[in-house]
Amino acid sequence: MIIKIPKTGENLIQLIRRVGYSPDRNGRPAEPSFSRPLTNQTYPRYHIYVEEKIDEWLFKLHLDQKKPSYEGTAAHSGEYEGPAVEAEAERIEAQLKNP
Repeated sequence: MIIKIPKTGENLIQLIRRVGYSPDRNGRPAEPSFSRPLTNQTYPRYHIYVEEKIDEWLFKLHLDQKKPSYEGTAAHSGEYEGPAVEAEAERIEAQLKNP
């Protein structure tokens, strides 16, 4: 699911931390990656890749259910839509609209 967040002058790290996400060092080098675990374990977790546009951020949100199955691959049990992902997108949008 893609969430469009208008740029307000706040830097990306401040913005993403405001909604409970932390930098994820296992992401793609070309796109900043952030995650928010649902429990005290690493998985399941919400995961966001961020693409920067001129006047907005595109948050590409999905839910990782488990760690990738095979070493060196990105294949995992990810949900890109559905009630849990929609609820998280709504939570993010609500928090970022009301700083």
